[in-house]
Amino acid sequence: MKKLTTLLREVRRCDICSEHLPAGPRPILAAHESARILIIGQAPGRRVHETGVPWDDPSGNRLRDWLRVTPEQFYDPKRIALIPMGFCYPGTGRSGDLPPRPECAETWHEELLARMPQVKLTILLSQYAHAHYLGDRRKATLTETVKAWKEYRPRFIPLPHPSPRNNIWLKKNPWFAEQVLPYLRQRVKRVLR
Repeated sequence: MKKLTTLLREVRRCDICSEHLPAGPRPILAAHESARILIIGQAPGRRVHETGVPWDDPSGNRLRDWLRVTPEQFYDPKRIALIPMGFCYPGTGRSGDLPPRPECAETWHEELLARMPQVKLTILLSQYAHAHYLGDRRKATLTETVKAWKEYRPRFIPLPHPSPRNNIWLKKNPWFAEQVLPYLRQRVKRVLR
């Protein structure tokens, strides 16, 4: 089995779906063999594509607040691996960014995850991560899946995407901040010890 550093170099050179990427390929992810938390998001947005830094945007600020981690903790791949469903910015559609390209998860996720044996908690952000990792166990809607978060413990915690576009969802679902976030923060703190 090739080392994770070798695999990451290959992933960062990937261009299998370049013809579908209006801004061109720029795979953005972070991982290390000793990571204890894995965050599987959607796909980099335009700003992240430009900076090359995962979650370097308002969504990342909210996510770090949800987790109650510092930027230093968050960006330490020995602690937290950041692997989106789609590694490159997919472009913009009518109501925001396009869905993540499916080629990334199909081609690379299994190999990447096999090289991170220390992961104790996987945080699934968005319907795309829920669908891929929970499969038939996910509920009919994102809200129902997140509401059933206890069913997926201790391995997974499904969450909505932390985008500011989800402010209305957060207001309509106060149970998320009251029930899910306290557990999430406690679990993250325990795993990172």
